[in-house]
Amino acid sequence: MRHLWAITLLWSGILLAQEAVPVQAIQPVANSLAEQLTVTGTLTARQDANLSSKTAGLVAQVHVDAGNRVAAGDVLLTLDAALAQHDLAQFQAGLALAEVNLQEQQRLVAEAETLTSQQLFPQTELALRKAALRQAEALKRQAAAALAQQQEQVARHQLTAPFAGVVVERYTDVGEYVNLGAPVFRLVALTPLYLDVQLPQEYYPALADLSHIDVISDLYPNNALSATLTADVPVTSGNARSFLARLTVESQLSGLLPGTSARAVFHFQQRERQVLVVPADALLRHADGKFSVFSIVEGKAYRRLVTLGRNTAGGVEIVMGLPEGEAVVVRGNENLRDGQAVRLVSVAGGN
Repeated sequence: MRHLWAITLLWSGILLAQEAVPVQAIQPVANSLAEQLTVTGTLTARQDANLSSKTAGLVAQVHVDAGNRVAAGDVLLTLDAALAQHDLAQFQAGLALAEVNLQEQQRLVAEAETLTSQQLFPQTELALRKAALRQAEALKRQAAAALAQQQEQVARHQLTAPFAGVVVERYTDVGEYVNLGAPVFRLVALTPLYLDVQLPQEYYPALADLSHIDVISDLYPNNALSATLTADVPVTSGNARSFLARLTVESQLSGLLPGTSARAVFHFQQRERQVLVVPADALLRHADGKFSVFSIVEGKAYRRLVTLGRNTAGGVEIVMGLPEGEAVVVRGNENLRDGQAVRLVSVAGGN
């Protein structure tokens, strides 16, 4: 009886082993190549500056801290301007004195011109008064220029934001003495953002066929952002055999941050050459870096070692290794064995 049970279990295992595995497959077709290339890079700000004071002095007030967002023209730092204000008052008084002197010289000239017309005043005296008037006008301009210069000196005791952005770092505090040119803040603009990526050198001629570019930030993986190719540097890196491409990301996302990683997908126009394309799900990667697919012939799955080409909008180009007309498994291929019987759950047409 025990032997009978053993035989029954053995036959059950054989039948289970021969049972067809359910799979999903797709029928590849030859399509014109609509190529795409995906590369990664880091988002960078167009404006990233270490701000310094326009004059030396003692810090009286710090109006912002790291993490604060500011608009262009906002006051970030105020230096002690007491001495500069005193000098400003002196220059204002000097301008007022020059204006009084000018008015007096204008009165004297007008008086002399009236008396001269009545032949009651000598011409030489009139000429002297006109010269004194011109001197008074020059003194007023000189006083006005000195006042404007001092007003600029007072204004330089306040550091304002040259552009809108976020304060990344603060290097000073109240009571410290800052020297001319010493950095006190680091300010980074949040828009617009650049994405610098390295492209393989063979893609440089293909930039002429560029259709559009999508950028996918790792912060927002479900949002495809538009980007434009701002610049390409036609000098390759000797080690990597690549060249720099700079993209301007067009986005209104408030949370898109400089310094974060992102992927750029370059879409190129279709070419006339026909290629065989399969979905990425059909590919199985081997430990040695090679790839294979399972194709279906007469109800059985056979492993085909394939040579891959470039990525396209619809999948991956198969250069060689896959006979035409054979459907490839896209679901259920992970545990298949070469020559194993399969049962098709669904078959879809190619791209």
